[in-house]
Amino acid sequence: MNRTLVILTLNEIDGVSSIVPHLPKSIADEILVVDGGSTDGTVEFLSEQGICVVQQDVPGRGEAFRVGIEHSVGENIVFFSPDGNEDANDIPELFHLLESGAEIAIASRFLPGAENEEDGKPLPFRKWANQSLSWIANVLWNRSGKKVTDTINGFRGYRREAFLSLKSVSRGFTIEYETTINALQSGMRIVEIPTIEGQRIGGKTKGPSWPTGIAFLRFIFSQISRDIRSAFL
Repeated sequence: MNRTLVILTLNEIDGVSSIVPHLPKSIADEILVVDGGSTDGTVEFLSEQGICVVQQDVPGRGEAFRVGIEHSVGENIVFFSPDGNEDANDIPELFHLLESGAEIAIASRFLPGAENEEDGKPLPFRKWANQSLSWIANVLWNRSGKKVTDTINGFRGYRREAFLSLKSVSRGFTIEYETTINALQSGMRIVEIPTIEGQRIGGKTKGPSWPTGIAFLRFIFSQISRDIRSAFL
């Protein structure tokens, strides 16, 4: 089996009911949902659609990634959140990039031709924060010389063996940043495509700005400390 689509959910009934029924069955050889404990009818709706739902025992987005990898069988795995932000029309292209040799394929909100949901706002703080995190990652850890424009977007795919080799430990929202940084350091082939980020469909964001921002800062400092220790061993 070649293609696995992992759908990540946590109380996203509005999004899944609007998006999932319109996903063509041919979009992947396997479709798997990893749910973080929804109580709003998300799981029941997906089950009615005939989609396999796996519940994660440990909370957190990073854990959801690992559960998706563990319970899937495809060689090329794309992660998708049906909350309205991510454009399902990009899923086939992410799979194509992986099949063409990319080890990580990222839907970037910052490439030419892309759109970020904060574009047009006078003070797009979240956009600036995301771009700053990518700048830090490229300056400190990019060994390939090819800039990655969106190091933290969760709309992405991995070759199975690539994800496993990165040995991620993040349980929360730093999972994408961690795997991107480790991939940059190890010289993996990362390919991006421009994506159009839409507006959220119902519900609340699972990554509030301040707690998530603090988590990223802590991760950066821990990564720098790790690199310093490694340099003296």
